[in-house]
Amino acid sequence: MSDARQAIAVAREAGAEERAPEELFEAERFLESAEQKLSDEQYAEARRDALQAKSKALVARERSETSDPEKEE
Repeated sequence: MSDARQAIAVAREAGAEERAPEELFEAERFLESAEQKLSDEQYAEARRDALQAKSKALVARERSETSDPEKEE
């Protein structure tokens, strides 16, 4: 889960809140789900959701880094 949190933080630093908000939202949603499942002792499901959160965060970061902010205006 630490990897997912870190990936979300990096995506935010790359500007994902403005340039890839949907992907960032999905990453955060999966992380919240993973945390809930961990507290419910559903370890396999928590791991799956944490991996999904990391994956979505990586996509958000990539889109943020490759988008051209001048074209979005």
